[in-house]
Amino acid sequence: MTGQPVAPPAAAPAKPPLSRNRDYRLLWTSQALAEFGVNATIIAFPLLVLALTGSAAASGLVLGTIAAAQLAAGLPAGALVDRWNRKRLMLGCEAAQAVAAASLVAVLLWGTATVPHLVAVAAVFGLCAALFEPAEESCLPNLVEPEQLPTAIAMNSARGYLGHLSGTAAGGFLFTLGRFVPFAADVVTHTAAFCTLAFVRVPARAKVEVERKHLGREIADGLRWVWRHQHIRVTMLCAVVLNLFFSAFYIVVIVLAQRRGVPSGQIGIMAAMLGIGGIAGALLAPYLHRVLSPYQSIAGVFWALTVLTPAAVFVHNGYAMGGLFAAMALLPPAANTTIMTQQLLLTPDHLRGRLSSVLGLVTGVAATIGPVLGGVLAQTLDGSRPVLVCAVGMAVVTVAVTASGTLRGFPTHQTAATDVAADPSHNHPKEMEMDDNARYEVLRNDEDQYSLWLAGQEVPAGWHRVGREGSKEECSAYVDEVWTDMRPRSLREQMDGAASS
Repeated sequence: MTGQPVAPPAAAPAKPPLSRNRDYRLLWTSQALAEFGVNATIIAFPLLVLALTGSAAASGLVLGTIAAAQLAAGLPAGALVDRWNRKRLMLGCEAAQAVAAASLVAVLLWGTATVPHLVAVAAVFGLCAALFEPAEESCLPNLVEPEQLPTAIAMNSARGYLGHLSGTAAGGFLFTLGRFVPFAADVVTHTAAFCTLAFVRVPARAKVEVERKHLGREIADGLRWVWRHQHIRVTMLCAVVLNLFFSAFYIVVIVLAQRRGVPSGQIGIMAAMLGIGGIAGALLAPYLHRVLSPYQSIAGVFWALTVLTPAAVFVHNGYAMGGLFAAMALLPPAANTTIMTQQLLLTPDHLRGRLSSVLGLVTGVAATIGPVLGGVLAQTLDGSRPVLVCAVGMAVVTVAVTASGTLRGFPTHQTAATDVAADPSHNHPKEMEMDDNARYEVLRNDEDQYSLWLAGQEVPAGWHRVGREGSKEECSAYVDEVWTDMRPRSLREQMDGAASS
């Protein structure tokens, strides 16, 4: 048996609606500025390297450094995010990117720019992305109410699509005005982002007694947390597969369009339509999140892509293909919103940085392998066969997702939001939906009452570990064995005192 939950502490003041949430709006605005500058810089990087050296390989090296640095720093960054003050970390990232971009402006004006310098600047951008993204995602549940979290995640996704579209379009234009201009714009946007972010009030994190370990052990703790929790593990796998197949399909369609003689201008419109579809999908995601269960949201995306992917075989016009891209990009933001919301609500605050870094690493690897897979398929197979291979692969995964018992039994949005809203700081045991596949530990409070608690979470105030951890059945059997007197200790002492007198 498990103990009855103690009474929750006084509820924290309710946060304002998202539209009037000052701190969230400041955070969103700061990153809208920063993402515009970053995307303008990313499109200008290869143009600058080609102008300086004429080497396509050097251009690839500079761009590849951003992704490589972000992937290499991913897991350590998550552990550091959970160690350090997250707002200061985000401010440091904005400052570092502004300084790095300013150094590039200086050498371009002096005519001393070199490829190693560009590689170093690219590495700074990759490292800052590895640190900033998990820091922002970890702060988000503390800035907004649990029921507002899906909308906040969706709006951040829309911000990313918007930054990519506007920054990429502006970067090429700014480069024509002068080689240093896109990077100067990046200095301005990161400086503005720093100043805006400085006014964001991030609530203080609850003090949790967590043993400070070697960084490698803290990374391992995060990996174990993800692996032990089946719901998190399965939804992360869904996100990985979705990124893998979609990025492979994207390259296949671009190559197929070129082979069919589609003008390059129309191919550019195809890519833009993908971004427009993503923005529309992100705006639609909060509504879909409310009306669909997590299972319906995730499985629905896979079914939509399975149905739409083969249509590329019959579409020969660039504008029509752009419409297909927009349709395919419409639903993934809803699935990503569902996945991120559930994972953040299921994970204690002191592990959220590591959760985000693990998810970012595996989806980043998938996004890197996907284009390679698509290129190999397009190179080795003739005609429309690469599209059909992608379609078959997606169909197989869709069947597996549809049959997944874990996704079918996933907690509803309302249940997860209600649990966290009732206990935003995770500081007292409460009734929870038991997961037979999770590991638990036994807690005892000052009244000698016992309760089960998910292993790896912070111990609530007034409760203490007894050193027993295992499956639900093992921990419950231990509680049944040792908790033979159900009376709270204070009541026992009172009754014993009355009896002796």
